[in-house]
Amino acid sequence: MTTVDAFIAANRFGLGPKGGYLGGIATDPQSWLLRQLGTEDGALPYLKGLPSSEEIVRAWMQARGSREMRKMFNKNRVKPLFRREIRLRTRAAIETDTPFRERLVRFWSNHFTVSITKGRVRGIAGAFEREAIRPFVTGNFGEMLLAVTRHPAMLVYLDNQTSVGPTSRVGERRGKGLNENLAREILELHTLGVNGGYTQNDVIALAKMLTGWSVAGKRSSQVGQFKFSPRRHEPGTKQLLGKRYPEEGEQEAEQALRDLADHPSTARFIATKLARHFVVDNPSKDVIDQLQRKFRETDGDLGAMARELITLGTVWDQPLTKVKSPGELVISAFRMLGLPEKSKHLIQPLRLLGQLPFSAPSPAGWPDTASDWVSPESLLRRIEMMDLLARRQNKRHDPVTLAEQAFGPVAREETLLAIKRAPSRRAAHALLLTSPEFQRR
Repeated sequence: MTTVDAFIAANRFGLGPKGGYLGGIATDPQSWLLRQLGTEDGALPYLKGLPSSEEIVRAWMQARGSREMRKMFNKNRVKPLFRREIRLRTRAAIETDTPFRERLVRFWSNHFTVSITKGRVRGIAGAFEREAIRPFVTGNFGEMLLAVTRHPAMLVYLDNQTSVGPTSRVGERRGKGLNENLAREILELHTLGVNGGYTQNDVIALAKMLTGWSVAGKRSSQVGQFKFSPRRHEPGTKQLLGKRYPEEGEQEAEQALRDLADHPSTARFIATKLARHFVVDNPSKDVIDQLQRKFRETDGDLGAMARELITLGTVWDQPLTKVKSPGELVISAFRMLGLPEKSKHLIQPLRLLGQLPFSAPSPAGWPDTASDWVSPESLLRRIEMMDLLARRQNKRHDPVTLAEQAFGPVAREETLLAIKRAPSRRAAHALLLTSPEFQRR
């Protein structure tokens, strides 16, 4: 027997029930979620064999050395690597037995967006998630922030490798200056939030601290890794959010990031985003306050934040409060129906629905409210895609049984009746996939 709580656990916190089966969750949904926070990342076995960012950047650096190498490591070489990365990532989400943990990976990966809209990031976007996000989703926010900021993908995506202190040795000799992109996004998108109390002077100060944070080039024995270049670093004392930071080279920005991770505005911003993702588009002040307190009490312990989410009574009050994003929709469809026969069909729906992994239009990442995903045009695309999946997958399951298993007590009578009366098996599956019970979580 399934329960509403089992449905919420599998869909709000997870990525949809495997095979539509909720029975194994029903006895204790909260314990099912908690166990996932204390176990190994269930997606890791599917991601074995993918190259590290260091290996990828080393190959890219070497490719710049000669015409022959440039031809070998051009877009035609990077694209297959990228496609393999997102195929394996998608399959991992479909087959994982730790879907709550996987949802947290995707939440934090979106919070710290790097995007292939900047071409050079295409080859290492997946490695960024594997190296700077996955190891920290139940760890400490400050540690994740530091790992993310030091990662080659973020440094390249937000142009920090081109930032030079104006009065540094390189700056004075070459006349180059600051690039504020990384500093601005750290303050606006990663920590304090747009209303977090910083000014343009704070952006400039943090940008100066971050000068010299770059990626080791092909002549270095550490090619492809994080590198601090003292010759590019802006010397002197800086002041950020009223605090003075004496000249300490690389350690200046490290300390600034730790202070930002501990800031009350950061706690508020993170609490709001988590509540919006897991509870409702417009979360109440009480819910945000509760999550904010937990963030501050635990010094940004993300595992504690995830456990706190599970204890929120509001989360369990109502099902179907959130509209699934295209990515969530596709993953949950394949988790219910099974893997497609052709691996290319893992990527096609994501591309057609406009949410290919690592391709957010800006550093702000993908939006997280219904108004951003529901429009006449997007609804039509969803219907067309769900019909296509129904046509490809309709032989595997009885649609009525699947609807009863997957929706349980959340299923509306009119939905089940429409599925039962559908003129064909394909039409019944399409009705199941386009129903409010499936389109929402």
